[in-house]
Amino acid sequence: MLFRGSRDLIPLYALYALLFAEHGLNTAQISSLLALWSVTAFVLEVPSGAWADTVSRRNLLVLSGALVLAAFTLWTVAPSYLGFATGFVLWGVSSALESGTFEALVYDDLVARGEPAVYPRIMGYARAAAEGAVVVAILAATPLYAWGGYALVGWSSVAIAAVHVLVALSLPSAPKAASVDDLTDDVPDAVATVPGHPVVPGDARAQAAAADRSGVLARYLTMLRTGVGEAIRVRRVRNGVLLGALLFGITAYDEYFALLAQSAGAPTVVVPLLVGLTVVGSLTGSLLAGRTARLSARVIAAGVAVGGVLFIGGALIAGLATDRPDAVYLLTGVGFTAIGIGYGLVLNAEVVAESRLQDAIEGPARATVTSVSGLLSEVVSLVIFGFVALATVWLSMAATLALLGVVMLAIAALTPAWLPPRLVRAEVAEQA
Repeated sequence: MLFRGSRDLIPLYALYALLFAEHGLNTAQISSLLALWSVTAFVLEVPSGAWADTVSRRNLLVLSGALVLAAFTLWTVAPSYLGFATGFVLWGVSSALESGTFEALVYDDLVARGEPAVYPRIMGYARAAAEGAVVVAILAATPLYAWGGYALVGWSSVAIAAVHVLVALSLPSAPKAASVDDLTDDVPDAVATVPGHPVVPGDARAQAAAADRSGVLARYLTMLRTGVGEAIRVRRVRNGVLLGALLFGITAYDEYFALLAQSAGAPTVVVPLLVGLTVVGSLTGSLLAGRTARLSARVIAAGVAVGGVLFIGGALIAGLATDRPDAVYLLTGVGFTAIGIGYGLVLNAEVVAESRLQDAIEGPARATVTSVSGLLSEVVSLVIFGFVALATVWLSMAATLALLGVVMLAIAALTPAWLPPRLVRAEVAEQA
C-alpha cells in the first residue's frame, strides 16, 4: 500500500498541463507529449514484463521509481519542450517496468508465505491507497503553488518520488512462485527452443538448462515466449487476461466525469465534489475486494451488471440537469452518486478478476502474462477515447457515457464464462 500510495502522491499531477502552457507550449505540443508518454508505455508493456520474469522484480521496481524521480527532476530544472518530452519518455518506461511487476512480486511473496488467499484484499487496499494518494496530491497542489509556485510543486514532487524509491528498496525479494521447471502440460509449446541447443518439446528441465547456458538474453526470450504463449494458449489464463483487460480498460470513462459535470451545468467549484463522489465509489469497491473474492462468477457478473445499470442511469440523470438548471445540484448529485456506485462495482470486479488471473497462471512468466493483460487494457482505453471523440460529435456527454454503460452490461454477460475459477488452496489458506 505504501509503495502504490507514494507513487501517486505527486502534486505535479494536478498542474503539469498548466506548467507546460506556462512555458509556452500550445495545445498541439502538449498533446504530442501525452502521446509520447502513452506510446512509450504501450510499446514496452509486454517486453518489460518478460524482463521482470528474468531478473529481480524488486530491483526493477527500484529502477522504475528512479526513472520517475529523474523525470520530475528534469521537469523542474529544465522546463522546456525537450525537457518535458524526455521526462515523459522516462515516465513511460517507468510505468511499463512497474506494470505487472508489482502484482507478480506481491503474489509470489504471498505464495512464499503460504498466504495467496489474501492477495485480492492486499491489492484492493493498494489500489485504494493509490486513488486516495491522487486525491491528496491534487488537493495539496493548491497550497503548494500558492506558497512557492511551480518550483515548490515540482520539488515537492521530486522529494516524494525519492521517498517512493526508498519504499521500493524496502520491498521483499520473494522467490518466484514458479520456475521454468514448473511449466505444465497446458503450455508445452510456450517456451521456444534456444537456437543451437535443441531440446525435446515439453521437457521443461532441459529447456531451463539450455536457457541458462545461453545467458540472460536467452532467458529473457524464454520468459517472453512463455508468458505470451500461456496468455494465448491456456484457456483459463486467456479468459482471465481478456476479462481483466476489459474491466480495467472500460474505466477509462473516468477521464470524462468532469466534462459530464460541466456539461450538465454544475459550477466549476462543484465539479471536484461531484468527481469526488466517484472516487469514494472506486475506493469502496477496491477496499471490499478482499470480501468479494470468494463470490461465484455469477455473483460477480451480477455486480458488474448492476454497476452498468447504475452507470447508465446516473449518466442520464446527470444529463437531465442540462435542461433543468433549477435542479442542477439535485440531479447531478443523484446522478454522480449512482455513477460512483457503478464505478466501484466494476473496479471491485476488476481486482477480483486480476487476483483470479494470478491464481490461474502456472508458468514462470507471471509478470509477462499480467503485462499482456495490461497491454490489452491500454488498447481498450484507446478504443474508449476514440469512441467518445466520435460519439460526442452527435451525442451529448451524458448519452455517450450511457452507451459505455451498455458496454459494461456486455462485459457482465461474459464474466461467468471468462472469470477464472477460485483455487481450493486459496480458500483453505484463508480459513487457516
